[in-house]
Amino acid sequence: MRFSLKNLNTFGIEAHCQNLIEIKSIAQLKEIVPTLKNTPLVLGGGSNILFTQDVEQDILHNTLKGIQLLEEKDESAFIKVFSGENWHQFVEWSLSKGFYGIENLSLIPGSCGAAPIQNIGAYGVELKDVVDSVEVVDFEEGKTQTFTKTECKFGYRDSIFKNELKSKVFITSINLKLSKNPTLIRSEYGSIKEELLKQGITNPTPIDISKTVIKIRQSKLPDPKNLGNAGSFFKNPVLSLEEFNLIRHHDMPYYPQADGNVKVPAAWLIEKSGWKGYRRGDVGCHYNQALVLVNYGKASGSDILNLARDIQTDIMEKYGITLQPEVNIWP
Repeated sequence: MRFSLKNLNTFGIEAHCQNLIEIKSIAQLKEIVPTLKNTPLVLGGGSNILFTQDVEQDILHNTLKGIQLLEEKDESAFIKVFSGENWHQFVEWSLSKGFYGIENLSLIPGSCGAAPIQNIGAYGVELKDVVDSVEVVDFEEGKTQTFTKTECKFGYRDSIFKNELKSKVFITSINLKLSKNPTLIRSEYGSIKEELLKQGITNPTPIDISKTVIKIRQSKLPDPKNLGNAGSFFKNPVLSLEEFNLIRHHDMPYYPQADGNVKVPAAWLIEKSGWKGYRRGDVGCHYNQALVLVNYGKASGSDILNLARDIQTDIMEKYGITLQPEVNIWP
């Protein structure tokens, strides 16, 4: 039997698989692991994947649900969230309970299980800032393992789950340490600061931050329900200071990093190169946010990938910078 994946990826790409298994419990997952004939593809919200062809492997569709308050102290709370929970809904839940630290990550699409793989980040905050540990079931033996924050090897949109453990484990839950102090907020990021000033908010609460982030994201990013996309398609390039000085343009924005490297906004490079708003058939570069590639209706995964490669080639020729995809490209 063939299963359509069109409604399971936010690009809205038509692709198929032979076997789609919905994972509803860890016990069920452990029962299934020994029966798998190949390395499965784990699919959560489908908001960070581009299918360029049909999937031969089994697909495990993650629907593990649940949020547990493990421990509460005067200043913090330890929370376990299962990997099939929607990320933004979890952010809203945490704010409603008075647990803070992830409000800057509001409205990031996808499931909680995908969050540590990418080490999701936005507006000055990354998941690694609040992660305590990540729990997985390995595909080799079907055993539960726990990885501490250090063992997760978090980097910029990177982790052990994207490298050494790619396709080897199923993330079942993440354990987070959130703050109960509403004054420990991150509001210094440029666009957040500007939007708060516009609204006349001088002492923002975590809920103010969340609402502001949502407003900014909605003004810039298309809703996948209306226009197929997977958010930012490319990562912001991180260069050594030497590399940056070699290619630096007088008006190029840049952000010095704690490790001495320099981050350059990919959106600026793409927009300056004339791709923002570009359309080719049913695929294009969004008119509000150059980082977002979109499916206007009937684009194939290959159509989107070809546009991405053309953009990469152009940026390399103009700036000598390699743009790396943030989206997972299948296969």
